Amino acid sequence: MPRGARLDTQGTLHHVMVRGIEQGSIVRDDSDRVEFLRRMGLLAKTSGTSIYAFALMTNHAHILLKSGSIGLSLYMHKEGE
Repeated sequence: MPRGARLDTQGTLHHVMVRGIEQGSIVRDDSDRVEFLRRMGLLAKTSGTSIYAFALMTNHAHILLKSGSIGLSLYMHKEGE
């Protein structure tokens, strides 16, 4: 069952979990990890999102962030360049 919509105004603190489909991998190797973190950081910088902590595992990630001007939903759906 999907979770309900989050309260998201600029400056709201969120704990976000990203999971692979059917417990599959979201990163395969160290170069994937570096690319994941590069994109996450680039998007945070350009959107004004503050990342306070993260844990990146093979099949999931936890991110503690404060949403910026574009909001959490757009941040999570944007692709890094």
